[in-house]
Amino acid sequence: MMDRADTFLHKGKRKKLVELLRQKGFTNEKVLAAIEKVPRHAFLDSAFLNFAYDDEAFPIGEGQTISHPSTVAMQTDILQIKKGEKVLEIGTGCGYQTAVLLEMGARVFSIERQQKLYEKTKVFLPKLGYSARFFYGDGYKGLPQHAPFSKIIVTAGAPYPPDDLLKQLEIGGILVIPIGKGAEQTMNVITRKEEQIFDRTELGTFKFVPMIKDKA
Repeated sequence: MMDRADTFLHKGKRKKLVELLRQKGFTNEKVLAAIEKVPRHAFLDSAFLNFAYDDEAFPIGEGQTISHPSTVAMQTDILQIKKGEKVLEIGTGCGYQTAVLLEMGARVFSIERQQKLYEKTKVFLPKLGYSARFFYGDGYKGLPQHAPFSKIIVTAGAPYPPDDLLKQLEIGGILVIPIGKGAEQTMNVITRKEEQIFDRTELGTFKFVPMIKDKA
């Protein structure tokens, strides 16, 4: 990851990416505006620069990937972010999804289990002008000291919704998490209706890197 200039060419490619997302059925203009603002090319190694605004996932090191823009758009759309809401992100990665959440006006608390990515991203994102709270640790445990959260987003495949994350969701809050033990997961949307009552909806099938326990 490097801090690269954001040129008119890059901005033009982002406009084309947003048009592609519209063609794929995305209609949330706030989400599309956020994606149009974030310089995705700056989050990628030089080998992938020419493809930065394709709707594809790319490796970012440590066995991790930057998600498809369409996946970022979908998860962000599901969360129904309102300005000023406190959002917990599980899996900081290179910080692309983090930046989109920040563009939406969220206050982001982000956990990363890979120490090299954590060290890189907590320095890199502020250089791009994005301010979040970064933590190195086990995403399964969340951040109880900062709970409750209005929204929680998990950007790695988990075998089940972690109880600690459900407990850290405020009443009326939304958790979006890919669930599955194999190479593919089903996107789950969990809404906390009451203290012990959760609504759960399953959406499409996706491929995420696995969420690993007890990293820290």
